[in-house]
Amino acid sequence: MSLQSIAKQMVAKGKGILAADESSGTIERKFAKVGLTSTEDNRRAYRGMLFTSPGIGNYISGAILFDETIKQKAPDGRTMVSILEAEGILPGIKVDQGTKDMEGSPGEKITKGLDGLGERLKEYATLGAKFAKWRSVITIGNGIPTDANIKQQTKDLAAYALECQKAGIVPMVEPEVLMDGGHTIERCVEASEKTLTALFEELKAAGVDISGTILKTNMMVPGKESGTRATPEQVADATVAVFKKVLPNDLPGQAFLSGGQEDVEATENLNAINKKGPFPWNLSFSYGRALQDSALKAWNGKSENIIAAQQVFLKRAKMNSLATEGKYKGE
Repeated sequence: MSLQSIAKQMVAKGKGILAADESSGTIERKFAKVGLTSTEDNRRAYRGMLFTSPGIGNYISGAILFDETIKQKAPDGRTMVSILEAEGILPGIKVDQGTKDMEGSPGEKITKGLDGLGERLKEYATLGAKFAKWRSVITIGNGIPTDANIKQQTKDLAAYALECQKAGIVPMVEPEVLMDGGHTIERCVEASEKTLTALFEELKAAGVDISGTILKTNMMVPGKESGTRATPEQVADATVAVFKKVLPNDLPGQAFLSGGQEDVEATENLNAINKKGPFPWNLSFSYGRALQDSALKAWNGKSENIIAAQQVFLKRAKMNSLATEGKYKGE
């Protein structure tokens, strides 16, 4: 398959990407909320439960995996990758290695993972990975984000994207303007527009093929601590305005991150955005929390809860599938 055909499949209408690439620390915190210990067996059982949901391939085009998961077998003995492939779901892999404080600006982060990336990508390609993901976080605060941080982060995203394409893997570039903070929706718009403008300049300068690349970024929303909540209409207007200014027409699509939104809120906002279409690019979803949280609570580590948890997960997947076409009518 060409990079272009994989990229198109990732953002196919009516489908989205499941972000199941929680790092060890993140999954530990997730499990702790429902009183579960993060053992390899529990992680295997949990992800196996999600991936074997009957009919998951109707709503999910790809799944981002963590290093452990792409090499893992499910409780039934099949590899996680083969379970996804049997449903027509593209396996993806998280390749960044988390963040560190930026030198000279401790309130800002830089993403690690460029060292040895080419070799890791080769290995992941042999394990079946068709796409990869690299997340950079942009923080809004007093005097930040700085131009230097945006420049470094977008340069690194472009270097990662080029390595992916050399390995025959579609890069998903994820600059996330964090919801953390008390900022307004206008500040989010300003930081997002600046970041995305810089990103596409860097991708172009590095020689990355945009038609074989997927964007994963945030919606335009006010900060969580701002005390205000934007309506779906406000989120849609602000997001579409930025995208129309900045996204190149040859980009196959963009898969929104949920970024701390409640599950129904993320669906309503996605729906409102798609109602503003048609666009030159498909606008899909790549949700972790907003697809999984209610299913994790329903499962709670018990095998007798698997069917109920899968039904909860499939409902969220279906609601978001409808929202990619602007057809979501509420729960």
